[in-house]
Amino acid sequence: MPVRAILTDIEGTTSSISFVKDVLFPYARRALPAFVHEHGQEADVRRWLDEVAVEQGGICNDDTIVEVLQGWIDQDRKHTALKALQGMVWSAGYESADFTAHMYPDAAHALREWRDAGYPIYVYSSGSVAAQKLFFGHSDAGDLTSLVSGWFDTEMGGKREAASYARIAESIGTAPGDILFLSDVVEELDAARQAGMQTLLVDRINDYPQPRSGDAMHGHRRIESFASAGV
Repeated sequence: MPVRAILTDIEGTTSSISFVKDVLFPYARRALPAFVHEHGQEADVRRWLDEVAVEQGGICNDDTIVEVLQGWIDQDRKHTALKALQGMVWSAGYESADFTAHMYPDAAHALREWRDAGYPIYVYSSGSVAAQKLFFGHSDAGDLTSLVSGWFDTEMGGKREAASYARIAESIGTAPGDILFLSDVVEELDAARQAGMQTLLVDRINDYPQPRSGDAMHGHRRIESFASAGV
């Protein structure tokens, strides 16, 4: 089937799983206390701190709120307030060049080629849209945001739910069957296929030392690099 649009995951697909776990999460954990001390009274920060405080039974101390947030980071909890505050901390880290976002060279090369060939590219990740834009804007391969036509996060729904992919297709105005979705997570690909999308299992050796094969692939075509995508 012809491909008219490309939808890609980030972690484990365009970029290494280890970057998020070994760089971004630890950085946010370390930087949160100083960030809250410096910016805690700013309205866009205060609203999220207050939300956590109320949810936890009325915490009155920012240091305690920070401890709660750090605990959530350790648990990899997907909480809206935590994601918002992490995004602010990461933004400061990117802007001060404390780190750049990992991007596999083959992914950066393919994204540029696909865009030049006229394929609109979209991103769907569990990280917030703001965090996605920071990631692509401060990548190892430079600012890649101009390559992306649209961004989607879990406001569209869970990544393992077929309805989420149907909503994305409707949002971009393209039939699901004309969209190719790339991800390293088989269950996400299952959901996208159920919605009618074409799928590719990205099975990078760096992220998955034990290659997936046979039944583990759930019938999805497997590639180890974007160079093999065949778009």
